[in-house]
Amino acid sequence: MSDKYAIDSHKLSYHPDRVAQWLAAGDNIEKLKKVYPIYVEISPVGACNHRCTFCAVDYIGYQNIRWETDILKERLSEMGKLGVRSVMFAGEGEPLLHNNLDDIIEHCANVGIDSSITTNFTMLNEKNVYKIFKHASWVKISINAGTRETYSQIHRTKAEDFDKVIENMRLAVKTKRENNFKCTLGAQMLLLPENRDEAVTLAKIAKEVGLDYLVIKPYSQHLFSQTKTYKDIDYKPMLELEKELELLNDGNFNVVFRSNTMKKLETGHSYEKCYSTPYFWAHMMANGDLYGCSAYLQQSKFCYGNLLENSFEEVWESDKRIKSITYVKEKLDISGCRANCRMDEVNGYLWRLKHPSEHDNFI
Repeated sequence: MSDKYAIDSHKLSYHPDRVAQWLAAGDNIEKLKKVYPIYVEISPVGACNHRCTFCAVDYIGYQNIRWETDILKERLSEMGKLGVRSVMFAGEGEPLLHNNLDDIIEHCANVGIDSSITTNFTMLNEKNVYKIFKHASWVKISINAGTRETYSQIHRTKAEDFDKVIENMRLAVKTKRENNFKCTLGAQMLLLPENRDEAVTLAKIAKEVGLDYLVIKPYSQHLFSQTKTYKDIDYKPMLELEKELELLNDGNFNVVFRSNTMKKLETGHSYEKCYSTPYFWAHMMANGDLYGCSAYLQQSKFCYGNLLENSFEEVWESDKRIKSITYVKEKLDISGCRANCRMDEVNGYLWRLKHPSEHDNFI
C-alpha cells in the first residue's frame, strides 16, 4: 500500500542539517546540548472525556490541569526561534478540551511551527473548526471501531459519541473544501481483537465522508500503563486484512495498514542504543514538565525541568538534560523500552549512520 506521509516509516532523513549537527557534536556535551528537537508532542490538557480500554497513559490519572494560553504561546515562540519545526497536540488528555487550542494553532503558524492534532474529535465545533483547519498541517482522529456499539465499548463512552465524531468529520471536510484549506484529515484505528472485523467498515465510512486516509496500527504495551489487556496480542492472523483494505485505495483516499510495525513486534529492535533521546524530539506535559521521551513520563531521569518556571532554552540546556544525555548513552538498557516506540524507525536510521557499512561510499 502507498504510504504518502511515511507513517509506517520515518522522515528524519529529510532533516540533514539537524542530523549533521548531532553527528558533528560527537561526545562534546556543550555541542550536544545545542541540538534542539525537530518535533515536540504537547499535552494542552491532562483531562480526557474518554477512558479507552487500551490507553497507554492511564497511569497519569487524567488530571484536570491545562496550559495557560499565554504561557504556551510564549514557549511556542521560543521554540520556533530555537529550531523546533513541528508540534503535535495530543498527550495525556483530549487536546480539544482546551478551549483556546484553535488560537494556539494559529499562533504556531505565526511563529513558523507546523502543528497537528491527534484527537477523539468529539469536541470539534463550529467555533474552533475554521482556525484549526486553516492553520494545522494535519488532524488525525482516534476512532477505534466501525460501529457505535463497539466504539462505546472500546472508548468507554456513550454510543452517541460515535455519531458525533462522524458528524464532526463531515463538518471538517465541508470546512476544508469550502475554504480550500490544505490541512490533511485522517483517522486511525488501533487494531484489537474487538474491532478487527470492523476495520473495513470504518475504512468505508472514512472514505465516504471524505477523509484523506485511515491508519490501521498495532497496539504496543506501555511500560507503566495500568492496563495489560492487550500485552500478548498476536497480529499474524490479522495481517490478511491488508489486502482487503487495499481495495479501497484510490487517488483521494488511502488506507495505511502498518504491517511493517506489526511484524517488528516479533523481531525486536534493529539497534542497540537510543539515539533519538534526548535530541530530536520531546514531550511537554500538561503540568509544564519537559521530557525527552513520551514512554518515560513521570520518570525523573527523562525530565529536564518545568516550562512554567523556566524558558524552553533554559530547560533544554539544563544540567538535568546533560545528565540525561549521559544516562541514555551509558546506562539505558533499551531491551526494557517500549516495543515500536515512536522513534523506533528513527533510531534504526541513526544507528546505521553511527555504524556505517564498508561499502557505504559506493552511492
